[in-house]
Amino acid sequence: MAHDRGEVTGLLAEVALGRSDALDRLMPLVYGELRRIARNQMRGERPGHTLQPTVLVHEAFLRLVDQNRADWRNRAQFFGVAAQLMRRLLVDHARRRCAGKRGIPVTLNEGICQRGAGADQSEEILAVHQALGRLAELDSRQARVVELRYFGGLSVEETAEAIGVATRTVKLDWAMAKGWLKSQLSAGG
Repeated sequence: MAHDRGEVTGLLAEVALGRSDALDRLMPLVYGELRRIARNQMRGERPGHTLQPTVLVHEAFLRLVDQNRADWRNRAQFFGVAAQLMRRLLVDHARRRCAGKRGIPVTLNEGICQRGAGADQSEEILAVHQALGRLAELDSRQARVVELRYFGGLSVEETAEAIGVATRTVKLDWAMAKGWLKSQLSAGG
């Protein structure tokens, strides 16, 4: 795994330099983790959801590597940005699906990935996304922690690595952000 981390970082630098062969070598190294993130995000969706994890992975990967000015510092940053892109894709899909619906209960668990399959979470995803925008205005780091944990399904350790802080900081930010978001969502604000 440590070997893969360094290799991924090196290949990301090569991709940024425009070396197309690096892209062919990168995909097999990151595909499994991108798939895990996508599955985590999709786990709470209804059966037969029209957006599948594979589509989410491929769309995010294409957008990630199509960035001409990307300055990939490391593997963690790459996966953090991937989680963010998947969130945007999922939110856009939920917006199209839920246009006009209101008044939804929100449970804000450890993340989308912590729920059992079967429940349609599109409305919750939209509510959390909207509240997250307000949280970002108050505390951008807390908002980033929620984004990576809730939408990306990243662990505390992975989140800490992605944003460059201690795991204790992530735990504190996560606890505070969850409390704030729950109060906002239960108040309908």
